[in-house]
Amino acid sequence: MEDIRHRTVNVNGIKMHVAEKGEGPVILFLHGFPELWYSWRHQITALSQLGYRAVAPDLRGYGDTDAPEPVRSYTCFHVVGDLIGLLDAVAADQEKVFVVGHDWGAVIAWYLCLFRPDRVKALVSLSVVFNPVPMDSTKKPIEGLRAYYGDDYYMCRFQEPGEIEAELAQIGTEKVLKEILTYRTPGPLILPKGKGFGHPPDFQITLPSWLSEEDIKYYTSKFEKKGFTGGINYYRNIDLNRELMAPWAGSKVKIPVKFILGDLDLTYYMPGTKEYIHDGGFKRDVPFLEDVVIMEGVGHFINQEKGDEISKHIYDFFQKHF
Repeated sequence: MEDIRHRTVNVNGIKMHVAEKGEGPVILFLHGFPELWYSWRHQITALSQLGYRAVAPDLRGYGDTDAPEPVRSYTCFHVVGDLIGLLDAVAADQEKVFVVGHDWGAVIAWYLCLFRPDRVKALVSLSVVFNPVPMDSTKKPIEGLRAYYGDDYYMCRFQEPGEIEAELAQIGTEKVLKEILTYRTPGPLILPKGKGFGHPPDFQITLPSWLSEEDIKYYTSKFEKKGFTGGINYYRNIDLNRELMAPWAGSKVKIPVKFILGDLDLTYYMPGTKEYIHDGGFKRDVPFLEDVVIMEGVGHFINQEKGDEISKHIYDFFQKHF
């Protein structure tokens, strides 16, 4: 990670760690769970060499960024507020920036585009489609997921504070990270109580070529220190976010967008997602959606698994909107 600059910025009442490299138009990279700025290591290097300034924070609750204790400090408004503060601090000379988000970072990127389209030039979203705000904001998403998948679906298991953290602690930080980052089942992640990821304690996980022991060591060092609670608290605000989003019911995202997804990504198999992408709903809600790319044989952590290809997709798209 040569020549990557690291600094801490005061934003929205917290201290946020950010990694930066390059000069030129800013690309804001937003990571997912359980990840860090480090998830963008390939893109930071590639795009910074192509005339862009890569800016990749540890989001609220992760890595070397503060992790407020209250669960309700992780709503969409808190996290987008952090990003606006970050842009004001590190890109004050640029009215709008390019944005790339993956997993929860993509969710937050969609919120950013809804709340502050005046700050975004174009978006590359990885893995997670736009989730339009329904007219009836009283329907709780977690209840729907529980009814569809059952109580052991991972998002449902994440709801009770402290419960899943205790189970993950028993498994061990390194093992948890290996289990999640190597997950390639094209379907729901089920976590039965007390059974972890369904593997015996002595089960050895073979890392794929794109994920090294050195990578795991870095992730582990940060999550050992910070824990998983901050990242899990994003899931604990899914229902609250739905309520808070009522003023944006029916709103469209009117930003140029490119969407990229692996066909082994568990998000592709969530209820209604394939139909939404391919039958016109996505384009209806995101009218400036310019391209949808489905990468064959690729899992959820697409920006790490296919680092060079994703960097090229990002570069080619943003060059059109330079």
